[in-house]
Amino acid sequence: MFVSGFTIARNVVKADYPLKEAVESVLPICDEFVIAVGKSDDSTLEFVRSFNSPKIKIIETVWDDNLREGGRVLAIETDKALMAVSPKADWCFYVQADECLHEQYLETVMEAMIDYLDDRSVDGLLFNYKHFYGSYDYLADSRNWYRKEIRVIRNDASIRSYRDAQGFRKNDRKLKVKAIDAYMFHYGWVKHPKQQLEKLKQARKLWHSDEFIEKSYANINEYDFSIVDSLSRYQGSHPEVMKARINAKNWEFEYDISIKKMSFKKRILHFIERLTGWRVGENKNYIEI
Repeated sequence: MFVSGFTIARNVVKADYPLKEAVESVLPICDEFVIAVGKSDDSTLEFVRSFNSPKIKIIETVWDDNLREGGRVLAIETDKALMAVSPKADWCFYVQADECLHEQYLETVMEAMIDYLDDRSVDGLLFNYKHFYGSYDYLADSRNWYRKEIRVIRNDASIRSYRDAQGFRKNDRKLKVKAIDAYMFHYGWVKHPKQQLEKLKQARKLWHSDEFIEKSYANINEYDFSIVDSLSRYQGSHPEVMKARINAKNWEFEYDISIKKMSFKKRILHFIERLTGWRVGENKNYIEI
């Protein structure tokens, strides 16, 4: 069995993405890892070149900054990385630049890839998610955050990135996937407030014009982490690859988890989900089998 990892990167240094940690978190079960590096305004290419692994393959790309409808450019760039994986690959492991797989799940993922290798009815593997917010001690736990997403797909030319690259489709149809007991740790909302604002502005440019961004953030110097509807305390461990970054944290964030900034309807739905595990009306870009 041959496994190819893949991801995209652009301006990750300026916005302090944990890209190196993301790649290293899945590298042990990958035979190669493709990183599509877009032309950047910082030292992203040099940073990626410093990753010390013979498994890593870098391709250089140029993003179309005119594509600002629904973040479509993210899917286009993701497909460039996917199309650059080895033709020998049986499975392709996608990881975004701000998420990591905890090492405790490496064996689970590998076993699932082996188990379903010859089952062509399975297009991919579905992962659970933990979304960290503000600091490494809090989890965003409201309906605003997706609970599951596809991160391992079969090496199939008909499978391509969907919309803003959150998931995948096969000939524009939902993938048939197996859910596995493994979690991706999403750190996209854990940064120094100044870097979080930089990351947000950079991301919003994939949807909106430069003028809109400048106007929206004209008098803002830091991101306000208090703008959140619901958080819970995280009591578990973090991936080993994140330990140095966590120890170097240079900002403080505290939040009263009893505060729930939700409408009455969302409070009811939040309560139902906590009680039963059922998320009413959940949008699923996949078919569990």
